[in-house]
Amino acid sequence: MAEIHDVMAYIIQNYPSKHELSNARLTKMVYLADWRQAISEGRQISTIKWYFDNFGPFVRDVETTAAFRDDLFATDLGSNMYGQPKKSFTMKDTSYKPKLSSSEKAAIDHIIEVTKRLYWKDFIKLVYSTHPIASSERYSTLDLVQKAKEYGEREKIVA
Repeated sequence: MAEIHDVMAYIIQNYPSKHELSNARLTKMVYLADWRQAISEGRQISTIKWYFDNFGPFVRDVETTAAFRDDLFATDLGSNMYGQPKKSFTMKDTSYKPKLSSSEKAAIDHIIEVTKRLYWKDFIKLVYSTHPIASSERYSTLDLVQKAKEYGEREKIVA
C-alpha cells in the first residue's frame, strides 16, 4: 500500500483542472482510486479506513495529511461558487516523485480520465453510484476489498 501523501501528490500533479481539487473532490478521488484498485487488484492503494456519512465516502485523512506534510502541500482557503468556504491543496514541492507502483498509477490515471470532464453534480453522482456506497448503510465503515468481492460476484451473475 502507498502512503496517502503519495496518492494525493500524484493526483494533484496529474489532474488537469487543478482549481477543481477541493478537499472534498480530492478526498473522493482517493476513494475512487482505492475502489478501482480494490476491484482490479484486490487491495486498496491507500491505508484509509473509509466511512460513509451524509457526504458520501468521508475521512479527514487527506486534510490532515496535507497539514502534516506541509513540506509537500500548500493549503489554499477560498470560496466555492455558492460562497461557502473551500479548502484546496497544491504542491509546494513540484519536483516530488510519488512512490507508487505501476498498477497504483494506472488506477489513479483511470479515475482522472473518467472524472476530469465531470462537473461537481455528475462527479458526486458517480461517487454515489459505486457499489460500496450504493450497497451500504450511511454511518458505516466501508470495506472496499470485501465490497469488490461482492461486486465481482454480482457481475458474474449479471453476465
